[in-house]
Amino acid sequence: MKYEAFQSIYDRAAQRHGGTLAVEQTLNRPFSAEALKQITDDRWLAAFSQKIFQSGINWQVVRNKWDGFEDVFFGFDIEKMLLIHDEMWEEKAKDTRIIRNLGKVMTIRENALMIHECQTKHGTFAAFIANWPTENIVALWTYLKQHGKRLGGNTGPYTLRTMGKDTFLLTKDVEGYLRQHKIITTGRNTQSALLAAQTAFNHWHNESGRSLSEISQCIAMGVN
Repeated sequence: MKYEAFQSIYDRAAQRHGGTLAVEQTLNRPFSAEALKQITDDRWLAAFSQKIFQSGINWQVVRNKWDGFEDVFFGFDIEKMLLIHDEMWEEKAKDTRIIRNLGKVMTIRENALMIHECQTKHGTFAAFIANWPTENIVALWTYLKQHGKRLGGNTGPYTLRTMGKDTFLLTKDVEGYLRQHKIITTGRNTQSALLAAQTAFNHWHNESGRSLSEISQCIAMGVN
């Protein structure tokens, strides 16, 4: 596979977004592994939950309600989530301080269980995430999809990006670029497509020294 040079991708982004200084000021950069390990696991559960509730709903509506979510779910403390019994979950799903959706509320319990399982094996969920190799980040996407609840599609990857883990995103623009250049030719979430995308991003990372996140953003800026 012959890939477009990253410099060409970057130059196109700069041309369409006001020059290199504007691009550099726009780019969101990932955290170091040590910084990621400092994030407490309740913040991971909160982040997953917020992204799940934002799916299909105006994001600002969820943000406006978020203090209520923090109160209702005890700051997303993992141990407390695991102690809540079924009837209490149903009651919490009716609380007017949150967006009342029982299906989404129940993902909090399921994702707390996923985080707890990682804690038993890795000490903290944050350490599990921080130590995951970015050269196979799509395998982490798959892990979140299989072991968590409603973390498939872009929900898991978006949460990783938001929390500072280096990852590319298969947004509409990035997917469109990869298809235009025949890098992916199958369904978006097939293993062959994910592997092909990962291989391409690894190539550009090795070529440029840029993070997967920066490369992904440059591709998207070059499309718009």
